[in-house]
Amino acid sequence: MTPRGRPAAGAAARRPGGGGRARPAGPDLFAGERAERLRKAAPLADRMRPESLEEFVGQEHLVGEGRVLRRMIESDTLESLVLWGPPGTGKTSLAHVIANETGAEFVWFSAVTSGIRDVKDEVERARERLEAAGRRTVLFCDEIHRFNKAQQDAFLPHVEKGILTLIGATTENPSFEVISALLSRMRVFVLHPLTEEEVGRVADRALADPVRGLGGRGLELAADGRAFLTRAAAGDARTALNALEVAARLAATGAAGGGVLIERRHLEEAIQRRAFLYDKAGEEHFNAISALHKSLRGSDPDGALYWLARMLEAGEDPLYVARRLVRFASEDVGMADPGALAVAVAARDAVHFIGQPEGELALAQAAVYLATAPKSNALYVAYGKARRDAEATPTEPVPLHIRNAPTPLMSELGYGSGYRYDHDEPEAFSGQRYLPDALGDARYYQPTDRGMEAEIARRLERWRELREGRTPRSGEPSE
Repeated sequence: MTPRGRPAAGAAARRPGGGGRARPAGPDLFAGERAERLRKAAPLADRMRPESLEEFVGQEHLVGEGRVLRRMIESDTLESLVLWGPPGTGKTSLAHVIANETGAEFVWFSAVTSGIRDVKDEVERARERLEAAGRRTVLFCDEIHRFNKAQQDAFLPHVEKGILTLIGATTENPSFEVISALLSRMRVFVLHPLTEEEVGRVADRALADPVRGLGGRGLELAADGRAFLTRAAAGDARTALNALEVAARLAATGAAGGGVLIERRHLEEAIQRRAFLYDKAGEEHFNAISALHKSLRGSDPDGALYWLARMLEAGEDPLYVARRLVRFASEDVGMADPGALAVAVAARDAVHFIGQPEGELALAQAAVYLATAPKSNALYVAYGKARRDAEATPTEPVPLHIRNAPTPLMSELGYGSGYRYDHDEPEAFSGQRYLPDALGDARYYQPTDRGMEAEIARRLERWRELREGRTPRSGEPSE
């Protein structure tokens, strides 16, 4: 059965509710034979969406007995909120439950297929509904992080005035993806990946349900297969159900009749894309990013492109990859090619601006640039040394000659005394000391002879020559 609350393709679906249950507007498009055809065509993960709080699995901290979100749903006293969590943790399923439980008009809205005109239209309908019948509107915005600032601004005054109750679902941190003015008027509920036990319950229910699930087909899940499934799903109920459905078909294809045993090998084949063997929070995640980083450091653009593709195809957050490229640009290229940082940051901005899959090429461009750039960790080493000295000498006073003297008293105390203005010196270089006396002649940055650093090394050597015999000690008068 197609879950209640399913929107019409390509548009927001308006769904009036009543008596605690939401019902489709107009004629029942999902009745009779058509409903049966749609039910059979829908993937298992869609068919098994919970229709009530009792069916919902996971997120006990939100919907367990007596918890705040459960109380809001049961009492139909929803306020605007954001559901934030990884894929497959129940954000859309909670929306289905709210659609079935609330007495308000429930409107399903997708940020992928709708624009600012659709927002304004729905807001106007909500206003008319409230004025004419005193009926509230709950607008569920799937993937709210895909809305730009102008689209989110369109919601703001109406949420503030109570014209509608907005529920946004997002996989991205709402602190960065939802404008602050709107976020301040919404409560954020964080959804966590399901535990292996919870994923197992979801799978068991799907195997037992003869109407929406795989029940009545003589299917049985082997113990080792179940253990593999609950682990490989990595807290994602959708991944588990999709894999279970494919594995059931694979097992049935080779069965001679009677009962059908879904074995681990069937699940391994069904989940091979996920078992691309990549988990976004576990060992393979760190193995893959390490491989990408070392390919870049080793100046191998082919290896870098391969590991980049492996991570993105396995579902890694492209902004996470972009952040690592930005880090690499300073850590392993540094001043050998100062433009590397600009390229990496531009790739990050491109991914944020156009999303995926278009943003993949920007990341690929940055990866190739970084792999083929001259390498230097001199900046990384220099900052590490400076940081250690800073931690060891946190109370060393700033030398008097490089302090500002904004008051007469500070001038009398010697602040700024002996300072030499570099632009007035030959070659715009005074040769003064800038480190605290306790650090002596410490040198942190040692440029290599690669790329731009070769030129930087030449400049530093020239300045050292000029400094010889001309460097005033802290507090000494200038020549």
